[in-house]
Amino acid sequence: MSTQGRTTTEQLIEADRREPNVATFAAGVSSAQQHAALRASVRQLGALLGEALTRHEGPELLDLVERVRRLARQPEDDELRATLAGVDAKTAVVLARAFTAYFQLVNVTEQLHRWQEVTAVDEGPLASAVGRIGHALEDGSLDRGLLVQVLQRLEYRPVFTAHPTEATRRSVTDQLRRIADTVQAIEDPRRPAAELPRLQHRLAELVDLLWQTDELRIVRPEPTDEARTAIYYLHTIAASVVPELLAELDRTLATIGIELPPEARPLRFGAWAGGDRDGNPNVTPAVTLEVIGLQHDAGLREIVTGVEALLSELSSSTRVVPVTDELRASLERDAEALPITFNAVRRLNAEEPYRLKLSFVRVRLLRTRDRLAHGTAHEPGRDYAGFDELLADLVLIRDSMRAGGDELTADGGILRLTRTATAIGLGLATLDIREHSDKHHAALADLYDRIGELETPYAALDRPARIALLSRELGSRRPLTGTGVSDLGVAASASLELLGTIRTALDTYGPEVIETYIVSMTHDIDDLFAVVVLAREAGLVDTGSETAPASARIGFAPLFETVAELESAGPLLDALLSDPAYRRVVAARGDVQEIMLGYSDSSKDAGIAASQWQIHRAQRALRDIGRRHGVVLRLFHGRGGSVGRGGGPTGEAVMSQPYGSLDGPIKITEQGEVLSDKYTLPGLGRFNLEVALAAVLEASVLHRTSLLPKDVLDSWNGTMDLVAGSGQQAYRGLVRDPGLVPFFVSATPVDELGKMNIGSRPAKRPGGAGGLEDLRAIPWVFGWTQSRIILPGWFGVGSGLAAAREDGRRDTLREMYGSWAFFRTFLSNVQMTLAKTDLDIAAGYVHELVPAEVAGLFETIREEHARTLEEVLRVTGQSVLLESAPTLRRTLELRDSYLAPLHALQTSLLARSRSVPDEADPDPDVQRALLLTINGIAAGLRNTG
Repeated sequence: MSTQGRTTTEQLIEADRREPNVATFAAGVSSAQQHAALRASVRQLGALLGEALTRHEGPELLDLVERVRRLARQPEDDELRATLAGVDAKTAVVLARAFTAYFQLVNVTEQLHRWQEVTAVDEGPLASAVGRIGHALEDGSLDRGLLVQVLQRLEYRPVFTAHPTEATRRSVTDQLRRIADTVQAIEDPRRPAAELPRLQHRLAELVDLLWQTDELRIVRPEPTDEARTAIYYLHTIAASVVPELLAELDRTLATIGIELPPEARPLRFGAWAGGDRDGNPNVTPAVTLEVIGLQHDAGLREIVTGVEALLSELSSSTRVVPVTDELRASLERDAEALPITFNAVRRLNAEEPYRLKLSFVRVRLLRTRDRLAHGTAHEPGRDYAGFDELLADLVLIRDSMRAGGDELTADGGILRLTRTATAIGLGLATLDIREHSDKHHAALADLYDRIGELETPYAALDRPARIALLSRELGSRRPLTGTGVSDLGVAASASLELLGTIRTALDTYGPEVIETYIVSMTHDIDDLFAVVVLAREAGLVDTGSETAPASARIGFAPLFETVAELESAGPLLDALLSDPAYRRVVAARGDVQEIMLGYSDSSKDAGIAASQWQIHRAQRALRDIGRRHGVVLRLFHGRGGSVGRGGGPTGEAVMSQPYGSLDGPIKITEQGEVLSDKYTLPGLGRFNLEVALAAVLEASVLHRTSLLPKDVLDSWNGTMDLVAGSGQQAYRGLVRDPGLVPFFVSATPVDELGKMNIGSRPAKRPGGAGGLEDLRAIPWVFGWTQSRIILPGWFGVGSGLAAAREDGRRDTLREMYGSWAFFRTFLSNVQMTLAKTDLDIAAGYVHELVPAEVAGLFETIREEHARTLEEVLRVTGQSVLLESAPTLRRTLELRDSYLAPLHALQTSLLARSRSVPDEADPDPDVQRALLLTINGIAAGLRNTG
């Protein structure tokens, strides 16, 4: 390369260089001002908690709490162990509750001060992103037509999932939100001085009520309970966040001369509760319909509330403003269809057409809700058959305003209501269905065996033969089942019942209720073909022909979960889209193909370095193949709350995707403690959604191609190949050791997690032999986190970085960290996990709980931890972790001072619980205290699963 070319390359690399904001990755405060305010709030809340504890449990208990906390901070733990050994089970329960309540209070006040910190800026995330887009338009590097096209398909869809790691009850969350509101009112500088005594009394009352509230669920939640949790957060978001957030998007886009059409849907929501069947026998077709009903009841209530608020506001009179003939005609139709409503409102609102129209809209919404609740038939003009009819009415009002020259009102309340409606639809969120690929093949085996036309039974076919058979079947359009046939077999009946339920839901609620059927454990294209054939039998799909287009009421998405599946994702998609019948199905879905990428199982399978890199490489391959076939990809990122399951800041994750892989639509799971951390406080929820939406917009518009030359990209790719490969080798060397599973089960409370009632989904896959492969990724991460090893978030990274450095790539690693968003985000997440890892605390678990024959594995863990710490510091140019954020480091150290006693208590209780013979009944107070320590540590560390 020429000197001039090299200089240009260096300039490009330098232009992308930046230091990450580590507070973003820690989700904490970093400024001295907010840290001081946080400490003051924590002191006040801690004092109130102590008073509550004294009132309910006595001063001796408060003295014991303080003594345990003091002893836990000392290097010698003999006195602490002796103290805890002498604590009876009932006292242990109160001890665990005290430390857990402290962390709950710390968390909610930290969320409050984090929101105050991140919003104390002159320019928000959307304004910043749109500003950069505006500069690109000005300098000619971005075509305005392309921008308009991308905005038409822009869609950020957070999906609230059905297998949470959230250990906090909704009753507790409600109390904490009230506490945060009161703290904010106390700290408000505009507060009248006379209000302070009342607010302080209210705060003391709320903290006392928190102490009186049971932290543990009495019974394991059902899928409908999980759906209600999602609805709880979606209600807050729809009412307090969405209207102003999307108004901000409209405002910022207007600064560059862009207007989103009313039907644009830049923000939508998804849900899995009631639809995720993979490994969860509690999700039945009846449960799916029940959950959909719950969501629509809540969604319609939300829109009715918005309509009622606007109804009181839009007092425009025809004596002052004109309205369109189209609006007048619609009012005539409404009056004919709803005469009782017309007679009730015409006397007062006859000259207020917008109020009149909204009165009809309100009644139609109420009648829609009533129809769905009672299963009655749709009445055209009297209720809404689907969301499109509602949207048409709202757009009609706005168009009339604009036609009369009233742009200000048209861009006010009616636009905010319209945007809210487009975000939540009639049912708050679109439900995904997920099922294991084996279920579909078992169903087809029943159908083909009944027909009896195959020389080799379906179940005995090898994969190439199965692919050929199902490809022919997709193109044939013949039925495999006949009307009135009942002897289909158990597997076929189950699959067809599910697909029939989907059809019923679509007929009842409209096309948005369910859009995607996700196939887990997708190994090859026959796993997709199988469910499409079954959907054809259920009347959901017509694959068409060379002369007739296909129709498809739902789309189908493969889920790539393991590293091997991710490696083959590109070729699989190519083969899938090369099949004429399947390609017609994709065309029927608007040429959009959804692909789900699984972070949890790939990380558990090969370690975080290999998992993250293989997901990145898979996206590149999928991007290129999608373009070649003329298909828009909607990538669905199945991330957890912890780094070991793909967690970390959403905005940073979006911006670190491969260039060109994001072309408007994206789905990302939100689950567990992520929901409460992001959305308990509406202000913080608004900021988090804005950050993600801004990132999706910017990545879709500005990150379409790479400006760096091929030799730089090849160097970075080769270095990351080495990091991932060596990291995978080190990780698998550990997890494939025969002693690892007994070490894990002994050193963590993973077996006790199943008793916590934190999710409807079993922690282990049914029918397994009890090995690592049978354990789901969520308890795998949750367990390691409880004992502070947090192994899935860092193990193998040190070996990978060391291998690259020893290969002469030290400078390349530094260059990658400074200028490659993917690598910078990856290492920043690892750094945050290392900051929360504490092998001194972990050593207590190993010493007390792990059998001697496998305890030696802890030395392997220690060695890799030391190596990872050293290599991460070397690449990031630090002498200690979080060196650039000393305030944040102090905040985490404060948490540790209260976490240490919980860990000590948990270790003591685990030893006590496990000493009971299998045939004896466990002490219920010991079990309760143990579960409370699990709850408390989860609250203290936050991103636990």
